[in-house]
Amino acid sequence: MYCIKCGVELCDGAEKCPLCKTRVFHPDFPLMEGEELYPKGKYPKKKRNLKVWQVLLTVAFVLPFIIVALCDLQYSRAITWSGFVMGALVLAYVSLILPLWFKKPNPVIFVPVSFFTAALYLLYINLVTDGDWFMTFAFPAVGAVGLTVTAVVTLMRYVPEGRFYIFGGASLMMGAVMLLLEFLMVLTFESVRFVGWSLYPMVTLILLGALLIFLGICRPARETMERKFFI
Repeated sequence: MYCIKCGVELCDGAEKCPLCKTRVFHPDFPLMEGEELYPKGKYPKKKRNLKVWQVLLTVAFVLPFIIVALCDLQYSRAITWSGFVMGALVLAYVSLILPLWFKKPNPVIFVPVSFFTAALYLLYINLVTDGDWFMTFAFPAVGAVGLTVTAVVTLMRYVPEGRFYIFGGASLMMGAVMLLLEFLMVLTFESVRFVGWSLYPMVTLILLGALLIFLGICRPARETMERKFFI
């Protein structure tokens, strides 16, 4: 039996959820006269019209986009500083609002799309500022993080029972990414020292990843953690 609010597994005879304190309801239990099956305001939930919110949020992004462009054109006669603002708005819209237009947005698609948009935004900044850091730093950095996050999202969607292995492997990968980021900084910005600051997050992430993989392998330890932290 599970809690109808937070999903925590309940022991037999439990009257309240140990995590959220919601009273235990079961369709086979007799109800007192006037007693409701679900807590008030919890279940069932009424379906909301998301179209209105989608339109309002889109307008909230489009208006500042147009305003900053017009202000820039009015005073600078060209798109200068407004390009940075408009690029940030497009990135935020693609990452946060665009998935809402789909009934069942697939994160396996939208996560890499968001990272791709971020890469394009950084490329724009690099070109406008006459920089030479995109191909040697921004592109591989965004690509490494994007591939790691996309892999985690994909595995969690299609292989949900291996969550300890998934997050453990992702933690190990992010540890390697920390080392990669410092190497790219040395390569691009000609820093003097390599394997400096990246050592600390790398070691932490590797230890965390090893712990998660250990919990995935050792069932008694995993069950103890699940009971203790309700995961």
